[in-house]
This record gives sequence, structure tokens and C-alpha cells, in this order.
Amino acid sequence: MVPEQPANPLAKFFRQPAVYIKLPSNGRYWEDDALEIPVTGEIGIYPMTTKDELALKTPDALMNGQGVVDVIHSCVPAIKNAWKMPSVDVDAVLIAIRIASYGEFMEVTSKCPHCSEENEYEVDLKPILASVTVPDYQELLTYKSMKIKLKPQQYFSVNQANRVRFEEERLGNILANMDNVEPEAKAKLLKESMTRLLKVGFDMVAESVDYIEIDDGSRISNKLHLIEFFENVESSLVQAIQDRLVKMLESARLKPTSVQCGNSECVKPFDLALEFDQANFFGKGF
Repeated sequence: MVPEQPANPLAKFFRQPAVYIKLPSNGRYWEDDALEIPVTGEIGIYPMTTKDELALKTPDALMNGQGVVDVIHSCVPAIKNAWKMPSVDVDAVLIAIRIASYGEFMEVTSKCPHCSEENEYEVDLKPILASVTVPDYQELLTYKSMKIKLKPQQYFSVNQANRVRFEEERLGNILANMDNVEPEAKAKLLKESMTRLLKVGFDMVAESVDYIEIDDGSRISNKLHLIEFFENVESSLVQAIQDRLVKMLESARLKPTSVQCGNSECVKPFDLALEFDQANFFGKGF
């Protein structure tokens, strides 16, 4: 029998939650097995470990999303499956992890739109975190006799679509600079690439639809049925859904923070928009 290991006397010094937040979604749009919210409604956010920081410096892990998912699981124990996290909660969770790990202030480098001088600015992340909102998904989109209920996409779907778009864009650039490929072969590869991008587009639209209610009151939510429908319906309906999604996302976009130009000869105020790119957002100063 293996002797039982004594309790680690250093355990009391292990990291503890540094921040508590309410998810912007309040737990809506999550699958039952993906999230456990305490009765308080607030989830604890732990600081990152050295292992977490390294995970966010690994290009492959960042590209496929696994690094971000691993860090979320490490720092937010209430989230059991970050791949199933609705996209409306992603920014809030990442900002909270940043605050828990390095504090509420972040140095951001930006170029002044008035004088073009580049300076560093200290941004307070707490009001930005508090300003994260969720679009109104309750309002139905009416198209002819159909009523369409939208919903947020899951992080997995968003990440997968971004990966495909990146790879197809890279393929297009490679083909454009390859003179040794026959025009017919190049055209075939480009057509196949466009087909893959179209499929991603239909998948993303289907992922954004909770259900479609038709004239007999039936509600269709089967993803395969939705994808087939969008592949065969007039483009104006797909465009209407995409336009509504863009409008909703714009309404919930993180508000820019106002800063003053650091150039003593300018000192004009301007709005600084924050882009939460994991490649530079995490790591001291992200």
C-alpha cells in the first residue's frame, strides 16, 4: 500500500480568488454542464499561475484557442467547459482574469489621431469590466411568415470560424504569389477555399439562431435543418440575419476610454478603443 502523503503545509498560501464578478449573461445561454454559479450569483476569479502565463505565450495554443480555454479553466473554476461559453461573456471573463492577475490598471500604447505621436496610457479596467453588456436577444426578427429568435454563439464556434478564415486567407495569399501553379489548378484551389468559407458562414448563421418559428407555430432548432435551410433560402434572409447580428454586436461593443494626448504640444483628448487580443493582453501589461 502506498503511504498517504502528508498535507502540504504551504497549501494555505495557494492562490485565492482575487475578483468576484457577475457574468454579463447571468448564466443564460450556457449549457447545464458548462457552468456552476454559486447562490450569490458571483463567480470567483483566480490570478494566473506561471503555467497559465506560459500557455498564453504558445502560438499554437493561442491559434487553436486551447491556451485561452486552459487558462479560463484554471482561473475560473465555476466554468467547467469554456468551449461552450457564450461569446457575450468572453470579454468580461478575460478582463477579470487580467485584473485578478496584474491589477486593475493596464498600460496601453496608442497613437494620437490629432498629432500622430505614440504614447503609453494607463487604462482603468474596472469601469470597462462594469460596462460589458449583452445585446437584446429577446426581440424576434420577422421575415415573411417566419419569426427568428437569435442567440449568442459559443466560444468554440467563434474560435473555429476565425481559424478557418485565417487559414483560408493565408492560402489565398500563398496562391496569389505562386507563379509555378497552373491557372486551372489555382482557380480550383480558390474555388474550394471559397466553398469552405461559405460553409463557415452558413454554420455561423445557424449557430446564431435559437429557433425559427413558422406559420403553423412549430419551432425549428435542429442545427442541421437550419444549415440546410440557409443554404437553400434567398440571400436576403441570410443578409437580414447578419445585419441584425452586426447591429446587436455594435450595441454591446466595449466603449472606448477617453485619454489625453501625452504630447505636451498637443494634449488633445481622444477616445482609446481597447482590443482584447490574447497575444498581447495577457503577460505583464498584456
